Amino acid sequence: MPRQIAFEDLIGWALRVGVLISATLIIFGIILIVVHHGAGYYQLSQLFSIHSIVNTSSLPVSYINASSLSHLNGLAYVLLGLIVLMATPIMRVAIGIAQFSHERDWLYTLITAIVFMNLMLAIFVIPALVLHH
Repeated sequence: MPRQIAFEDLIGWALRVGVLISATLIIFGIILIVVHHGAGYYQLSQLFSIHSIVNTSSLPVSYINASSLSHLNGLAYVLLGLIVLMATPIMRVAIGIAQFSHERDWLYTLITAIVFMNLMLAIFVIPALVLHH
């Protein structure tokens, strides 16, 4: 008899861990920003202002790199936490593909795979196309 996989437990665990890791990174990043009175080229007043010019559209993903993380750049940790938070429900969709496939429910496997592909297009392909025009 094939081993039963408790996908509901796996999904719950993945969502909880994703949110906890994300929250930890964001809180750690905010603490670093406060302790260092800023992050990178930005002063604390620039980052925490209501009219701040710093936002996720002004910072490329490449801002998060080994150098910025090893130099304890708080803004890089906050951005990494946000990426982990966005990746968490995407992981849930990927687990859903495995779950429906394991259950041999091919219709829902296909539907969930289409949802996953749409997410990947929206995250990686469409922004690249928009930025090049």
